[in-house]
Amino acid sequence: MRTVMVVDDDADIVDMTRLVLEGGGYRVVPVRSGPEALRVLEDAQPDLILLDINMPEMDGWQVLRLLKVDERTSGIPVAMFSIKMEVRDKLHGLQEGAFDYITKPFSCDDLLSRVGKIFETMARGPVGE
Repeated sequence: MRTVMVVDDDADIVDMTRLVLEGGGYRVVPVRSGPEALRVLEDAQPDLILLDINMPEMDGWQVLRLLKVDERTSGIPVAMFSIKMEVRDKLHGLQEGAFDYITKPFSCDDLLSRVGKIFETMARGPVGE
């Protein structure tokens, strides 16, 4: 069973996302802040991280940068998870190393489809292999 860490300071978003993903057959690790995500990462061993951008204390961009420079976590795909729908925000996320950018609000089907496609892409490996 694949494990998805959901990092968002909004409890309602975390709960809704957890319900949708668990209904789709995923194990979910709900986390409410960037520092908490970094603390539980090793024990949680997620296959994917859905990471909110706008969080107090440490925003999603900071967390993403820390994940990408650490060899233990740099290979974990991260999908930014935000209400920001501007093209520049999506491009920024991809340039920072995010694998995908999922906008909120989301439909249940769309979320499951996007998560499934991330895992399919990861299973195929890097282009050219």
